[in-house]
Parts: sequence; C-alpha cells; structure tokens
Amino acid sequence: MHILQPKHTKLSEKEAEKLLSDLNVSRAQLPKILSSDAGIPEGCNIGDIIKVERKEEGGVITFHRVVV
Repeated sequence: MHILQPKHTKLSEKEAEKLLSDLNVSRAQLPKILSSDAGIPEGCNIGDIIKVERKEEGGVITFHRVVV
C-alpha cells in the first residue's frame, strides 16, 4: 500500500448486512471496485463490500464499494 492510497477495509458479513439495511440498498446498487484493484485487501472475494477511508481537510470521508 502506498502512503497516498486511501485505507481499504473488508467489512464482515454482519457489518455488510447492517450497512445494506441502513442504506436500504442491495449489493448490486453499490458502486463497484475491480478485484484486480491494488488497494483491495488480501482475501477479498467477488461480492465482498469494501470500506474506503480517505483523509480530507475536514476529516475522514468514508465510502463503500462492492468487489466485482
């Protein structure tokens, strides 16, 4: 991982289900990230949800992607 690369974390199945429930969306409706992306943590499979944390001037911005 490069120092400028945002932190990528794989969500557990329980965390993923809570996120989908809170947002009232399905996995298919989340933005996609390729399984070949350099930032993907080891052990990720297609369909896993990744939390990406990017540091900005005002704090940390968190967004989610589903591995395809």
